[in-house]
Amino acid sequence: MSNPASEQARPPAPLFDLTGQRVVVVGGKKAIGLGVAQSAHAMGAAVTVASRRNVSAEERPDLAAFDQVVLDIRDEAAVQASFEAVGPFDHLVVTAGPELGSWGSFMDPDMRGVRSYLESKFLGTWACARHAAPYLRAGGSMTFLTGGTGARAKLGLAAVTSTFAAVESLSQSLALELAPIRVNTIRPGFIDTDFWDVLTPATVEDIRAKVRANFPARRLGTAADVGHAAVFLMTNPYVTGTVLEVSGGELLVDWIF
Repeated sequence: MSNPASEQARPPAPLFDLTGQRVVVVGGKKAIGLGVAQSAHAMGAAVTVASRRNVSAEERPDLAAFDQVVLDIRDEAAVQASFEAVGPFDHLVVTAGPELGSWGSFMDPDMRGVRSYLESKFLGTWACARHAAPYLRAGGSMTFLTGGTGARAKLGLAAVTSTFAAVESLSQSLALELAPIRVNTIRPGFIDTDFWDVLTPATVEDIRAKVRANFPARRLGTAADVGHAAVFLMTNPYVTGTVLEVSGGELLVDWIF
C-alpha cells in the first residue's frame, strides 16, 4: 500500500524545461550538434554554439538564435579561453568530432590517423569537460557523444571503437569526479545528417535502405531524436554516469554497413 505522506514529499517529476538556463553545444553548428542546439532552444534555453569559426546570420539563418564562440577542441588553450569568454552556464554538450573515415586503419604505415582521432574526439572532449567544469552552475550537466561502434567492435574501425569506449569511460569517471555535476553519454546510431555526405549518394542511399529494412524502428534517426535525448539528460536530475542509446535498435541486428 502506498504512503500518501511520502508521496506528497516526493519532488515533482522533472519537465523538459530549460527556461532561464544556458546551454553550450560544442560542434553545435551542424548535424547532430545543431539538432541538440535547436532542441535546447525550443525548451527555453539560451544556447551558445562553439566551432572553429563564426558564421554570419546571413550565411546561416538557422544559427541566428544562438550565440557563437570560436573553439578548436584540439587546442587546449583555445578551449580554456572559450569557456572563460562564455562564463557561467548550466549544461555542456560535446558533439564535435573528426570527419567520417579520418581515423585510418590499424595497419596504416603510420599512426597519424588514430593519433588525430584520439586527440580530437577523446582529448578534445576531456579538455572541454576540464575547462567547462569551473563554470557550470549548481544542477548542471555534461553530455558527450559516441556511437554504436563503441559497444560492438567492427572490422576496420579499431580507432573508433577504442576512442568511443574511452569517451564513455570518461563520462562515468567524471560522474564521480565532478559530482554533483551530472555526466552522461549519448550513443546514437545511424542519424541522417550531412555527416554522411563524404560518401557517394548511391552508398548513402544503400545505407538508408538497409536501415529502414533492418532496424527495429524501421526508419532513419534524425538530429532531433538526439536533441530530445540530450534535453532529457539535461533536465532529469537523477540520471548520471549512464550511456543512453538512441539508435533505433541498431545493436539488436547484424552489422549492415
